[in-house]
Amino acid sequence: MIPDDVVERVRDQADIVQIIGEHVALKRMGTDYRGPCPFHQGTHPNFSVSPKKHMYYCFVCKEGGDVFTFLTKRLGLDWPGAVRLVADKSGIEVREVESQRSGPDPREPLWEVTATAAEYFRRMLWDDEGGRPARDYLASRGIDRPTADRFGIGFSPTAIGFMRSHLQTLGFDDARQIAAGVLTQPEEGREPRPRFRGRLIFPIFDSVGHTVGFGGRLIGPGDVKYVNSPESSIFAKRRLLYGLNWAKFAIRRDERVLLVEGYFDVVRLIAAGIDSVVAPLGTALTAEQAELVARYTKIAYLIYDSDRAGLRATFRTGDELLRRGITVRVVTLPEGEDPDTFVGSHGPEQLEAHLRGALDVFERKVQLLERSGWFADLGRKRQAIDRLLPTIRATADPILRDMYVSRASEVAGVPRALLWREVGESADAGGDAGGDVASAGPVPSPEPRAQPRRGRRVDRADPPVEGQSAERELVRWLLLARAERERVGDRVSADGLRDPDLRAIYDALQACGPDATIPELAAELTPGAVAVLEALISEGPTGADPVRVIEDSLAALRMRDLNERRREIDRLIGIGTVDEQEQLMSEKVEIMKEVGRLKGRGYTTFGKSPRAARGG
Repeated sequence: MIPDDVVERVRDQADIVQIIGEHVALKRMGTDYRGPCPFHQGTHPNFSVSPKKHMYYCFVCKEGGDVFTFLTKRLGLDWPGAVRLVADKSGIEVREVESQRSGPDPREPLWEVTATAAEYFRRMLWDDEGGRPARDYLASRGIDRPTADRFGIGFSPTAIGFMRSHLQTLGFDDARQIAAGVLTQPEEGREPRPRFRGRLIFPIFDSVGHTVGFGGRLIGPGDVKYVNSPESSIFAKRRLLYGLNWAKFAIRRDERVLLVEGYFDVVRLIAAGIDSVVAPLGTALTAEQAELVARYTKIAYLIYDSDRAGLRATFRTGDELLRRGITVRVVTLPEGEDPDTFVGSHGPEQLEAHLRGALDVFERKVQLLERSGWFADLGRKRQAIDRLLPTIRATADPILRDMYVSRASEVAGVPRALLWREVGESADAGGDAGGDVASAGPVPSPEPRAQPRRGRRVDRADPPVEGQSAERELVRWLLLARAERERVGDRVSADGLRDPDLRAIYDALQACGPDATIPELAAELTPGAVAVLEALISEGPTGADPVRVIEDSLAALRMRDLNERRREIDRLIGIGTVDEQEQLMSEKVEIMKEVGRLKGRGYTTFGKSPRAARGG
């Protein structure tokens, strides 16, 4: 047997118009599609297919049903075969289970309770005097009755027993009401009470239209602004998106989804004709909700508040979507505006204009950090990079991830290879809240492999770091010519060295000063770095000019950086615009000129100076 949740997912994700359109010539008429009925061999467009309702119907012969029914009747398939065929067309894997369930869906009794409660709440909003404050509140938000009815908005009275009694008269006992989440029983033996009291009620639907829960907004004094239904067999907040039942076909049609924060944002935008909008039932998108979005589109626009909490939710949501290969853009509205108020004041056309000007989520992060001066201060620059890395790690698209690394390198003034090591290194160390490199896909092979931070032991069986011989000569001669330490420190930071032990020694040299003894240096190092330090000292001087060897080593490291940038340009130039390609080519020409100058001084190989290799 095919599990019910799989069947629902297949039905929900199937393009009924496309599948039926393989057998019937359909033409769009309004929101539906019409054609001649294939069941009574009609010649007039009396056969209707509704993508919104997932149904077809003939107004002449009265044949109707869902996509599975159509295939069973038209092609003679059995029902499981029809489900499997639709699943295959929709790219969904179907696995059957052995046990056969008899009878109705076990969730049906709870759906009945929530649907009946939703109708009760709607009646209380419009027909009961106690609903006047809620009606006034809706009017203050610009929501008229037709709009409220379209979304099933209601009101829960403050009285304790009314809803409970009403549902009991319809055959729904307390246990069933509690299981459906409309009643709550704080302590055993106490009378159940309504979960929602004195609140504006937004029914929450699953993707196929079942009423599975409610969101209640406080309209009077109180502490908790919003209350949702409790977790149950029909309500799992982390797996639901408010508005998806209305938006899913528009999302596919528009090839985008707008993610907003609240119920009113969804209501206002859909009422204004912007249909491809949903909201998570919390501050940021969960992994399950991101998976749900990925079923419908590969482009998401985030329209959250621009305060601290809203930005935090924006970037957490962005990372979840990037993990699933979704392009994420951030829409920034004028200060003090949210989608609800903005559309109410300026109309949907102005919101569409803001969508066209939306920034990529990574670029938005960079913009905020730049505006706050994080890249202008050396100490904060490190922290700024740490804030960019989670988004780079989360990005599943390898080309986009490479572009993010390039952008971070550009704005922070840090070599790309260093950033790639940071991306890979933190993943090796367990990652962070932004996700690890395993979920984002492999680091591109042209980049150096991840290197551990200072203090971690190095497996010397690993391949040598590119340019390591130049790094080794530089550190060795700085140990012998301490007076050169300050001059070199102005030109190369410790991060410019990729071998972790050499980097640690170089860092200790800069920190301890030219008069530090070898034991004082060793006290700052791990055992692995101490072993490298001892090896360098044991080699002793070779009679070469220290200044010349140090200059040779610095030039070799510069050669390495130039060649890496040249390879990076070669990768990017194929995907850039014409203007970007011209800029990249100009930069490549300048790089080649500098490489030529360095080669003219005797540097012909990567990371190795001939003079340094000869010891002078």
